[in-house]
Amino acid sequence: MFIRKAVPTVSLSITLVALSLAAGCAHEEAKPASVPTTSEVVPLPPTTPAPVTNSTIYLSEDFRKVCNVTTFASTSDAPKFDFDRSAILPEDQSVLVQVAQCLTAGALKGRSVRLVGRADPRGGQEYNMALGEHRSNAIMKYLAALGVAAGQMSETSRGALDAKGADESAWRLDRRVDIDILR
Repeated sequence: MFIRKAVPTVSLSITLVALSLAAGCAHEEAKPASVPTTSEVVPLPPTTPAPVTNSTIYLSEDFRKVCNVTTFASTSDAPKFDFDRSAILPEDQSVLVQVAQCLTAGALKGRSVRLVGRADPRGGQEYNMALGEHRSNAIMKYLAALGVAAGQMSETSRGALDAKGADESAWRLDRRVDIDILR
């Protein structure tokens, strides 16, 4: 003869409900958070340009004069891209806003510019050419997001072909993007 032990139905029901809720939660898909990536371009709203003293962008003298861009006077006045990087620095955004305003509604409206990516001499020639291209491409994408037509911009890389540095402080001057007006 078997003796059956009575199981309270209330506790069994609560246990089953709790297990089914837990199983249901485990199957829900988590919604991914919207995290911006470093490759996304987030243009700044147009503002009154402020003088810029730090930038990885070097504007030709002609460009600075025609557009009245308040920036540095030579490549040695500004820090440049970090080693092995092509990310646009926050301080470059205000310079690029001024460049975009000049190319879309200012003195150079409709004119074309050349973006020349540069690198320091460390690394192989092919690597440095690609790095210079990544740098000029990052600037081109940013300017396009600010309204500059793709047809107004051409990009190229000089890699380390014109690099003059022999130590870290001088190599820093070699890592930049130049923006020149095309004739």
